[in-house]
Amino acid sequence: MQTFIKYNSSKFDDTIFTEYKGLLQLKKLLQSSTHLKTPHIIKCNSQRLELEYIQNLPPTSHQVQTLGRELAKLHKQKFEQYGLSYNNYIGLNPQKNSVTQNWGEFFLSYRLLSQVNMIEDKSLQHEFTSLLNKHSNKLISFLNETTKHPSLVHGDLWSGNVLFNGSNIYLIDPAIYFGDREVDIAMSELFGGFRQEFYKAYEKEYSLSKHYKDKKEIYNLYHLLNHYNLFGSMYLQECQKGFAFIEAL
Repeated sequence: MQTFIKYNSSKFDDTIFTEYKGLLQLKKLLQSSTHLKTPHIIKCNSQRLELEYIQNLPPTSHQVQTLGRELAKLHKQKFEQYGLSYNNYIGLNPQKNSVTQNWGEFFLSYRLLSQVNMIEDKSLQHEFTSLLNKHSNKLISFLNETTKHPSLVHGDLWSGNVLFNGSNIYLIDPAIYFGDREVDIAMSELFGGFRQEFYKAYEKEYSLSKHYKDKKEIYNLYHLLNHYNLFGSMYLQECQKGFAFIEAL
């Protein structure tokens, strides 16, 4: 078997191991799926993750539809609580977690405020923190009232984290937790998105909520803040637009 080896390139010691745990969790819930999979794990230690090598090929229309349908089936699986019992990573940044039944509070505290707290510019950090605190009640209520149930989400679902090979489709580089399944769809639209066949197949299997367009702005603010913290000021204007949206909610 041809292998792919991923090394720990982070200053944190557990990035590889938490990715390994995320792949195992996804694999467990995808057992009933014929075509949606994760790469076979060969071995893992604190510094390297060895996986089967997957040659990524241009997807057919049928494969893109299959991805949408099978992701919707994954999202249909209902769980009791939001969050995760351990911390993991979103890209190269820590992603803090806890377990709760309050989705709105979780997303505010462990996604938005957690990223805001990483901002090095203290005046900007204070501005964004004050804004979130001012609008916390309406934000929490809105997210709780418009979310059906906890689903296992990939957490970093963009086109670069999906591989197509023959009849199989592979999810890689997860940042899993249990949350509103619409965070995955929102993220998928942030940087170009998938082809429209994906969204149509997903909707046919599991319709998005009527509030999705508003929720997308909130959910993608998390990823924009993460990109701001990782890559700098080119993402600041988009972050500011996201906070303006919350103010107008």
